[in-house]
Amino acid sequence: MLAVAREVDFGYYLATDDGREILLPRKYAPDGIAIGKAVKVFVYTDSDDRLIATTETPYATVGEFAYLQVNDVNATGAFLDWGITAKDLLVPFSQQKARMKRGGIYLVYVYLDDASKRVVASAKIEKYLDNALPEYRHGQPVEALVIEHTPIGYKVIVDNRHRGMIYDNEIYRPLELEQTVRAYVKSVRPDGKIDLSLGDSTGRRVMSLSDRIIEVLEQAGGRITVTDRSTPEEIKEAFACSKKDFKKALGHLYKEGKVLLGEGVVELAK
Repeated sequence: MLAVAREVDFGYYLATDDGREILLPRKYAPDGIAIGKAVKVFVYTDSDDRLIATTETPYATVGEFAYLQVNDVNATGAFLDWGITAKDLLVPFSQQKARMKRGGIYLVYVYLDDASKRVVASAKIEKYLDNALPEYRHGQPVEALVIEHTPIGYKVIVDNRHRGMIYDNEIYRPLELEQTVRAYVKSVRPDGKIDLSLGDSTGRRVMSLSDRIIEVLEQAGGRITVTDRSTPEEIKEAFACSKKDFKKALGHLYKEGKVLLGEGVVELAK
């Protein structure tokens, strides 16, 4: 947040804590802007190394991984759509695994180049991962960027710092590459890799599933034919969960007197 210091014909100058002024072009000024009012902005350097402010939000900032599309390629490198209209994000040729092509979408890491003092990106992501031992507790929530599907599950980047894995046999809703999901730590392996689950602790997972079963029953007129004797595939298709969790949720609802369990049927209790 920067406060508006003064207005000029082409925009507004915002004051920084160290006494500098940064231009916010008029086309990016929000409604209701006024002298002395604080504005939430993103600051970048233009082609002449001048600091410019914008109210647009970049797709990724320093220290983050993201999939970005190439807008242009020239003798300097590839320029990615960064979400900032007036500024593309440079990936120098030295930071490309293979020559990037216009229109291609690539996974990159955004960082501040020490030499140029400019924000740039690198497709050589490996050197920016696992540079410190992960310190997570069981069940801790994390953000996971899905980057690759393997025969055993999905490789992910955890909290923009570590490698992780979500195994296929624990996935009960679709995942897509480039997607960011909320996940939960199952364990940290000796090699530093992190095993994740899409569900949090069993108790909270079962309670959430119980609510969903009641909702489905109400929508179905109080009766469904998916039971604890249904196949894991049928249960996964209907409730996007494991058979184990489904049986626990049904048992909880039965003990609470909320459902009746019959032969091949589950009914809402009257």
